[in-house]
Amino acid sequence: MSIQSYLSRCGFNADAFSADFYQQVTDFQQQLAALTPAAAVQWQFRVPELGEGGSCSLFGQLADEPYDLRPILGGQTDANQQLLAKVTAIVQFYQANSASHWFGVYQRRNNPAGETVLVKLAYFGAESRAEFPLTAEFAAISNNSTVGLSGQGRIINDVAVYLAQGGEYYTCDPKVQAEACLPLVGASGEVVGIIDSEAFTQNLFHGKELALLIAVALTLPALLA
Repeated sequence: MSIQSYLSRCGFNADAFSADFYQQVTDFQQQLAALTPAAAVQWQFRVPELGEGGSCSLFGQLADEPYDLRPILGGQTDANQQLLAKVTAIVQFYQANSASHWFGVYQRRNNPAGETVLVKLAYFGAESRAEFPLTAEFAAISNNSTVGLSGQGRIINDVAVYLAQGGEYYTCDPKVQAEACLPLVGASGEVVGIIDSEAFTQNLFHGKELALLIAVALTLPALLA
């Protein structure tokens, strides 16, 4: 998918971006394509306790049991090891080149209970929810689920203003002041996952920062589809 087509698919005005921006995306894509898989991956990670009804995470309160990726991925196979190693390398590249404080890659999958969810494959930052239900009910409070269902990108450069204007927001870390959530679009136009980036400062997701996110979003679908 071309950069312009992806921006339009996200609901952005592709003509509003400069030639320099497009070149930045292309440069990042080339660097991402040259990455080698990460040497180590995480099959388990700590997650917050969920509140009543399982809708919201309780920030700072971790569940006793870590989340285990193996059931939803179908086991600790060589193919899954390679998947996580490649995704982890992209997460590490993003962390090295961004001022973001949190970033995660989610894949659309059915969990062992038969529910369609976004499952977090790799991330950096504070502990966070591992699965986001892909339902209209959960999308009402979650950008991740909204983007996963709609395939439209969502960039919030000032969370406080967004909330004041009536926007719904799933708060995991109260320090977050800006968030960018973008769809991962497969070759046939289907949403195969999302990426989510959060910052403790306002107005991060412009220029080079946004170009990096777009490049990552264009690179990942080949791994996840």
